[in-house]
Order: sequence, then C-alpha cells, then structure tokens
Amino acid sequence: MLAFQIKSPGNVEVIDLDMPQLRPGEVLIKIDYVGFCGSDLNTFRGKNLMAISPVIPGHEIGGTIEAVGDNVPEGMFTKGMRHGAMREYIAIPWEKVIPAPGISSRDCALIEPMSVGFHAVDRGAVTDIDTVMVIGCGMIGLGAIVRAAMRGATVIATDLDDDKLELAKRLGATYTINSAKENIHEKLCDITAGYGPDVVVEAVGSPVTYVTAVEEVAFAGRVVCIGYSKSDVTFQTKLFVQKELDIRGSRNALPADFNAVIRYMQHGNCPVDLLVSEIVMPDKAQEALQRWSDNPGKVFRILVKF
Repeated sequence: MLAFQIKSPGNVEVIDLDMPQLRPGEVLIKIDYVGFCGSDLNTFRGKNLMAISPVIPGHEIGGTIEAVGDNVPEGMFTKGMRHGAMREYIAIPWEKVIPAPGISSRDCALIEPMSVGFHAVDRGAVTDIDTVMVIGCGMIGLGAIVRAAMRGATVIATDLDDDKLELAKRLGATYTINSAKENIHEKLCDITAGYGPDVVVEAVGSPVTYVTAVEEVAFAGRVVCIGYSKSDVTFQTKLFVQKELDIRGSRNALPADFNAVIRYMQHGNCPVDLLVSEIVMPDKAQEALQRWSDNPGKVFRILVKF
C-alpha cells in the first residue's frame, strides 16, 4: 500500500508498505483523506522540535471501516486519530474510533484540528461573561473562535490576513484586528474599555504573539497557549505576578471536544468548503507542502486523497 513519508527537511517520498495485520480489538480503516497540520509543515521545513525522521505524518483523517477484528462493537465511523495515518490503510484500537454520522470522509478530516481549538477554549474556562481574543485565524484558531462564540463570549479575532478575519467574523467573532495594519493595544483598549480581554488564546506560536498575549490580557486573566515557538521567548515576568495571570498550555483534544465539533458540523453551519484550501493526490503532496510553505497565510487545510 502507498504511504507518504517526510524523509528529511524538504525531502519527501511516496513509499510502499505492507498491509497492516488486524489484531483482536482493532479496526482496519481505509484512509480517504488526511489533512496536513501545521506541525507537518514545520517537519517539512525542519522546524518541528518534536519530530523524528523519517516520519509518516497524519493525524487529521477521514476514512471508512474496511474490516474489524474480534471483540469490536458494531456501527463505527472515524476521523482524526493517531500520528502516522498518511497511508492507504491503518489498523487501530476500536476505542480510538468515534462515530461521526452524517459527516463525509472529507469533512471528517477537519474535525481534529477544529477540536484542538475547542479544547483550548475549555482550558481557558470560557463563559458568556468573558471577552476572548484569539491570536491566529488558521484552522485551530477558527475552532477556538467557534467554541468561544458558542459559549456566549465576546470574541476578538486577530490575524495578518483580511480574508481569514472575514471568515472569523462569519464563524462568530464580534471584532477583528489586522495586526499588520492596526495597533492591537489601541484597538483592544477601545473594545474592552481599557481592561483587556479576559482570555487570550495564542494559536500562532511566535515570540511576538506570545509576548502580545501576556501584555494584552486583562488583570487576573487567562492565557491559553496552543502554538509553540521554535525559538526562545523573552517575557517581562513581573506581568505574571503583577497581573495575577493564569498561563495554561493546551495540546490535542479530549473525546468531549471531538463530540462537540461533530455536533457543530452536523448542524450544517460550518462553511467546510471554505476550510479546504486544496485536495491533492499523494504524488503531488510535496508540491502542495511547498506552496503552503511559500505562502502560509492563505492556507487553511490541504487534504491528501487516498
């Protein structure tokens, strides 16, 4: 079977693997679509500090069950799961499969990245009395915007790209700030009467955005960090104490987050067609990664079709 492998920075290949052997308690998934994550892009660029080489990426997937082993309940469907699914087939424990009725295989590949944003909002304990700023309107940031808006919060979306900010408004942001054109601090003072947002979700992973999150969050506010910076970040640590901040990491998602995204997508309000930037076959995946690397601001999700 075919699989897509990142051998080293900038160097990928389509390889041939043996079909997985199905063991008791496992299901065999025929992979239909796999999304490239930002971590995959960083692996391709040689900037993913947690990556190993060579590696078969892929944890944002949509597929269908081909076969089941012994001791597996009936009636499963599947979407985002473990690392290494960018291949034609994969065998996984049945407990890792979450039903997603009424959602296409293509759209299932969008559930995992959006669930990461949902989880960040949960980590931030967001409620309807909060003002939430989300820094970065990629797929994960948009997930945070959707979830915060669903909880009744006032949402401020921040990004460098006007098209992404327009989509953020459609998904629930009340205010937008283009940080390439506008002064974030001044805009936040206008929006929040000088108090700053109660919660800031950092969904970029750069030193500038990390510092911005800490500087702009309100006193006694919560900073939720999703992105991780590839270089050291220098903070005025007095702000941690002076402002009595809660700084919380957020990584991956829980089953409850997946189920919340599934319910949201089942309602038909998610503009899924706008979130799929491109669909490519495995032999064109390197070219797609390179295009994303050259112009990252214009891509939501690239899907590889098997």
